[in-house]
Formats: sequence, C-alpha cells, structure tokens
Amino acid sequence: MDEIVVPPIRIEVACTRGFNKTEQSCLVYQHVHDVVEERETIRMGTTFTIPVPYVLQVEVCTNIDQYMARSALQFYFYVLLETPAVAETVKNGTEELEISQHMLLPSRELHGLWESLIYEEGIKDSMLAFAESSMLFARKGVDKNLITCNRLALFHGPPGTGKTSLCKAIAQKLTIRLTEQYRHAHLMEINSHSLFSRWFSESGKLVQKLFSEILALLEDEHSLVCVLVDEVESIAYARDKISSNEPSDSIRVVNAVLTQLDRLRQFPNVFILATSNLTGTIDTAFLDRADFVQYIGHPTERAVYEIYRSALVNLQSIGIVEKEGKYNRRLSGSMLDGIPCYEEANEPGRASCTVLDILLQVVKLSAGQSGRTLRKIPFLAHALYVKKETDSLLNFLTAMRQAIRKVRNDKRLLENHSTEDDPSEEDVPLYSIKSH
Repeated sequence: MDEIVVPPIRIEVACTRGFNKTEQSCLVYQHVHDVVEERETIRMGTTFTIPVPYVLQVEVCTNIDQYMARSALQFYFYVLLETPAVAETVKNGTEELEISQHMLLPSRELHGLWESLIYEEGIKDSMLAFAESSMLFARKGVDKNLITCNRLALFHGPPGTGKTSLCKAIAQKLTIRLTEQYRHAHLMEINSHSLFSRWFSESGKLVQKLFSEILALLEDEHSLVCVLVDEVESIAYARDKISSNEPSDSIRVVNAVLTQLDRLRQFPNVFILATSNLTGTIDTAFLDRADFVQYIGHPTERAVYEIYRSALVNLQSIGIVEKEGKYNRRLSGSMLDGIPCYEEANEPGRASCTVLDILLQVVKLSAGQSGRTLRKIPFLAHALYVKKETDSLLNFLTAMRQAIRKVRNDKRLLENHSTEDDPSEEDVPLYSIKSH
C-alpha cells in the first residue's frame, strides 16, 4: 500500500547575526512546535516571536486548519544582513554613470516587505511558486530543447501598484527558500535610464558593461543572483515602433539587451524580474522570453480594507491610535479582539459597529486608487486633521475619510487642469517616441 504523504508546514525563521543553527535549532523546533500544536487554525503569514537568542521572528508560510497533521514542519533559517545597497558605476569617457544598485540578500531593509504587500488571494503564492519551480528546473538541468524555462518574470500595470516592491520581495523570499542551495545571494537592480548615453553609439556598450558585472557574480555557482529591470520598456522598446528618424543606437540597445539575456539564462543560478507601465511598447522578442507575465492593477476592495487594517494595527501598536476597549460607549459592537479581517467585517447580520462602518466607507471612497496613494492616507489624515500625538480609532478613521476625499478632489482638479492645458491635435506630432 502506498504511504500517505503528509504535506509539510513551511516555517521561516528570521535571525540576526550571532544565531548558531547547529546549537539552537532544536530549541527553535521545540518552541515553534508548541505554538503550532496549541492552535487549531493558523493563517498563512502569521508571525510570532519565541524566547531564543538572535531569533527575530517566526513566520508560518502555510495555511493550517484543524485537520492538518503537525508532524511535518519544514524550517528555513536565514540571517538578515545589515549591508545597505551599493551603487554600481562604470566610467564612460569622463563620466561616472550609476548603472545599478547592488544589494546582498536576505536584507534587513527588505524584511517584512513581502507580508506588507496585499493583492488578490493566490497571486503572491503563484508568483513564488513560479520562481521556485524555475530555479528547480535550472538546478536539475532540465533539457532546454524539450522544455523552455527562461527564469524571467514580467509584472505590468499602472504606476503606484507596487510592482517594483513586489519584485524585491520575491527576490528576498526566493533567497530564503534557497538558503540550503546557495551560500550568498545578490539583487542587482538595473537603472534602465542610465544605460542611454548622450554620446552616440555608446548605449549598447554600456549594456554590455553592466551585464559583464552580473556575469562575474554568476561565475560563483554558490551565489544566487536576482536581476531586477525596472521600467523595462526603456531598454527593450519595440524595434518595429522606432521611427526612422531615431538614431540607430536605440535598436542597438534592444539587440544588446536580448543578447545578454540569452547569455544569462545559460547560468542556473540567475532569476530575472522586470516591471513595465507600458507593455504595448515592449519588443515582442523580450515578451516571448518572459515565462510568467502578471498584471498588477489597483487594489480590490478586500485588498484596500486589508491595507488600511494593517496600517491601523501598526499605529495602534505604537500608540498613535488608541486601542478600543470594552468601555468605549460609542461602539455598539465589541472591538475587543482588534480590527477584524475583511470577511468578518462584511458578515451579514454582524453587530452594528460605528468604527467598522466608517472604515468600510473609507474603503468604498478609495476605489480606483493605487496602493502607493492608499498608504499615504493614514499619514495625511494625521498631518491634516488629527494634529496631535494620540487619538481614538473612531476620530482617526473620520480623519482618514476626510483625507481620502481631499485626495480624490485634488486628483480631479489636477486632471481637469491637465486637460485644459493639452495642445490641440495639430500641435501633436503624428509619430513620436520617448526620448532617452
């Protein structure tokens, strides 16, 4: 009879320098097992602390229900590095050009970024599964003639939706999951705009210089290298849309980028992430090389609620917003357990609660706003309307409602002003390309 395979419960353990896995892992196992055993259900993304020196945080990365066996815990230990990102430069004649940012992973600077990003359910899981499968296929040496896997993911959508942050978070998460396979990990963030020199025909050479730096890192088979190309349309502009009036350097850059990408994929220890606000202008040859293409749009209503909820919980934890207690008579419903999740807040027939009603109003008013804008609302509420060190949750939510209304009105005025200032059709050139 076939053995029943128990799915593992993934546990990530963030540590600081000084942690000794050999000596302390058993103690970590014991504490984590006790926590997992005593709870019937645990939501994926739940974090907690344990009394073990140099252990910063434990995160449960699997949804656990009451029927799941607790016998198979799969641990990922990682030490957060304090080293800041370093600008990588190259000399181009007399110029010193910054062409990328180099960061060692896992970085303390990126700690918690993955958890803070809120999208539709399942999106982040799919992205991480794609990244892990890509690296597995590369490590195992899958025949490239039979199965195509370029290890290139493209995230596209409107500005302010967190595409760049998501790429950095994936690189951090992938590093954590592959700690046993690689001793070191790097994130190379390419500054696309710097690759275009004002000197004719130099841009293609700059691309080659940049990728030479990346290839040097890849020579170490014990190093994982994640490459992030932000606003990739800047260096992979569709060649069939380039005007005959444009310098041939524009085409040379695209050709150089595609050639270098093909060189990178010969190495099993590289993973490439790219973002774009304008996918219609990306060269089709680049799009063909992307294995995974994901649209990142404005947050859904549920995501907006959870973004605000996480922000309010943080403000409560540091005392800027008061925690509601059972003696607060302004609430007809109980808030003793903190701000509930979206599903609980929208349960049919839930007890009336002024705080939740106002929070849901703020969420409705925030429809269509980018994640970047949403995360400014708590700050604007405090700066413009609260103006004191601590206030009640009810007053703070009322201030957030005022803040989002102001932001919506300001954007409306800005759009109307821009429309009035638009040149007539006769003034717009029939064909133009973004100047580099």
